[in-house]
Amino acid sequence: MHNSDMQTLSTTPQLQALADATARVMIVVDLQGTITLLSKLALKQLNLSAGDSLESELPGFWLQVSKILDGSQVSCEIPLQIVDREYLVGVNPYLENERICAAVCILVDGTQLDTMTRRLPSFQTLSRELDTIIDSSSDGLFVCDASANVIRMNPASEKIHNLSASKIVGRNMRELIEDGFISRSAALEATESKRRVSLLQDKDGHKLISIATPVFDDQGELNRVVVSERDITEIDNLQRELEKQEAIKDSFRDQMVAMQQTELDSQQIIARSPAMVRALQQSIKVAKADSSVLILGESGVGKGLIADLIHKNSVRAEQPLIKINCGAIPESLIEAELFGYEKGAFTGALASGKPGHFELADKGTLFLDEVAELPLSSQVKLLRFLEDGRITRLGDTKSRTVNVRVLAATHQDLEKMVEQSRFRLDLYYRLNVIPIQVPAVRDRHDCIIPLIRHYIDQFTRKTGSRRRLTRAALDSLSVYPYPGNVRELMNICERLVVMSETELIDLSDLPTQVTSHAQQNEFSNANLPPGTSLQQALDQVEKELLKKALQQFHNQTEIAQALDVNQSTIARKLKKHGLR
Repeated sequence: MHNSDMQTLSTTPQLQALADATARVMIVVDLQGTITLLSKLALKQLNLSAGDSLESELPGFWLQVSKILDGSQVSCEIPLQIVDREYLVGVNPYLENERICAAVCILVDGTQLDTMTRRLPSFQTLSRELDTIIDSSSDGLFVCDASANVIRMNPASEKIHNLSASKIVGRNMRELIEDGFISRSAALEATESKRRVSLLQDKDGHKLISIATPVFDDQGELNRVVVSERDITEIDNLQRELEKQEAIKDSFRDQMVAMQQTELDSQQIIARSPAMVRALQQSIKVAKADSSVLILGESGVGKGLIADLIHKNSVRAEQPLIKINCGAIPESLIEAELFGYEKGAFTGALASGKPGHFELADKGTLFLDEVAELPLSSQVKLLRFLEDGRITRLGDTKSRTVNVRVLAATHQDLEKMVEQSRFRLDLYYRLNVIPIQVPAVRDRHDCIIPLIRHYIDQFTRKTGSRRRLTRAALDSLSVYPYPGNVRELMNICERLVVMSETELIDLSDLPTQVTSHAQQNEFSNANLPPGTSLQQALDQVEKELLKKALQQFHNQTEIAQALDVNQSTIARKLKKHGLR
């Protein structure tokens, strides 16, 4: 159909009546882009007339229509904004004799589309769910269009700003800033930058954090901006309060440490030598944790006192400290004593059953002295408890959970016992989380005299008698090695106080092993051969001293500590005198 023919058709009353009867916004455009026909609704809404050039009036729209007219595109749907209305336009070719001679454009009002969509049940359900999510959010939410006009505001946001949504919705963010509603707008900055914007600002004494997120349509154009906002004033106040409480707690902790040190000084723990001071410091430090502790040291060094100290300074101090000497209980009974038993578990078992030491120590501490004496079967059960915190009584099929911290002690070499398959390797590692080495008395030379005086005074108060040591007696006691450690030292002091008949305790009152050791350590010039030089005498004394040190101590490090020199010096001297 040629343009002249189309003009004839466009003026045909029947064709115009047909276009008007569709009740649609419809226009027909010829190959040159001239509007040849408009429906009644098109004349009313589009402000266009027949004969207008589509290229001049709507150039962007014409580019899409021209693709239909030249056959490069079969049909299309185009979003179009005319005046203040948004349309979805369907464009299709008009054919005559299989030739394209015009394009028919049907425009659907976006408002009508929105109304039709909202009538759909699925849309209504989705809309209700979305409204519920937005309104129930504890964060403030409001939505702006691409021009930063507020189109939605939830109740949380109303509460934050102390204003109803009706006073905000419909207003532009620029206007709200000018009115002092807010000092800055994350939504406005997001519309301008087309990027996510986060702001922290003060409003009426409150701290607000606002995050604006831009939303784009399929063509990449900005469509909406969603803003979430939160009043962090309370969070900020809570943070300040936490910091304040933390400072109070630190102060309290310092006071507690000072109190612990004062209490420590009042106990029967005397620490003057570096090795003992280190052991006590480690004990107080590990008391704050809940880890297993392995206390190592010879018999009589005071491992039980270290366990008391750890428990007393732990969070379990108000709960029981149960002690058990694994070496003092027959092997056949140790498991029943530790884990308890049920009625009829073995011959002689109580009819009511009996809880074991683990249950008695629930929420407290269990001290396993001489843990190396545990039989392998009991070691397995102890390992299981350390792994999952559960125990099973003898004769019972059900396990039970107990909350117990385990402290263990031994004077034996557990690593050597592991090599000999007498102690389980996995249990050794479980117990040896935090090892504390308690030094022998012979390694605590600075502590010996204070210990002697302490126990002499203690037993003097108990007996109600007055006793004191002569200088010679004190010197002899101070050089004695005390193979029985603190326990032997205590026994000697008690014997001296009880058995001496005068107030003054002298050399004659000392036990034979003390005086004989003192005599052996005396050095007389008469023993030196004639013509011995000073260097030769010094070398001889040095060699004798090293010989005795090798008998008393386990390794070169201990010898070096006792003689107050470096380990390398000991190694060199031993080589010099042929003692290694």
